[in-house]
Amino acid sequence: MSFIDIEKIDLVYRNSFGAEVSDGTLALSDASLQMERGDFIALVGPSGCGKSTLLKVVAGLIRANKGKVFVAGEEVTQPLKIVGMAFQNATLLPWRSTRDNILLPLEIVEPHRQRFRANKAEYIEIADHLLETVGLAGFGDRAPWQLSGGMQQRAQLCRALVHNPDLLLLDEPFGALDAFTREELWDVLQKLYAEQKCTVILVTHDLREAVYLADTVYVMSARPGKIILERNVEMPRPRKLDDMYGREVVELVQDLRHHINIARSE
Repeated sequence: MSFIDIEKIDLVYRNSFGAEVSDGTLALSDASLQMERGDFIALVGPSGCGKSTLLKVVAGLIRANKGKVFVAGEEVTQPLKIVGMAFQNATLLPWRSTRDNILLPLEIVEPHRQRFRANKAEYIEIADHLLETVGLAGFGDRAPWQLSGGMQQRAQLCRALVHNPDLLLLDEPFGALDAFTREELWDVLQKLYAEQKCTVILVTHDLREAVYLADTVYVMSARPGKIILERNVEMPRPRKLDDMYGREVVELVQDLRHHINIARSE
């Protein structure tokens, strides 16, 4: 069995009263995907195709109506403890310092929660190492509002990785940033991936971002979403921005865009 096995899942969103939405529209239909431990994949596709929904199913935050999801050999029936997540908005708590925001998962996730106080000095060392890795050495005592948007996203990545998760789920983590800052953070994430060696699923609308960061890019259909195309990225690591202007990479981005346009029109 692969590290992640998504087996023909269907999902219908329910309203606040627990009933299925009135039109019965599926968010996901017959969606399947397999990943090995340590893989880095990207999910792309038309807006509203279910990319973020698929992440939530893998994390155990929502349950599929049909089909099964397995992570590390266990069926996912509740929120996973081995997951780190980062989103488009950093959502750092304004009353906590940047370092204390990063430490938050260790205060919540077992087994760290039970030994947080006794091992706090060790955990602070881990947080400060992550801050240094992402270029924020010396900013641990700053409040989130004292950081730029790009710096907050760096801190969010640290928070997602501080408990050394086996699986990192990224939902448009750089989507709200300007192009220059986004490209800087591509390299930050690439460095973190090389150091942490975790399994990564990235949801993005930026095809260049998908190709630059992932080893495999999957295209999803329009809603109801499922995987309709797989493309491997034959680009050695560590990658550089100059690599993005090579003919093969440009052709791959164009190929992905072509298939997304087809999926959007169907």
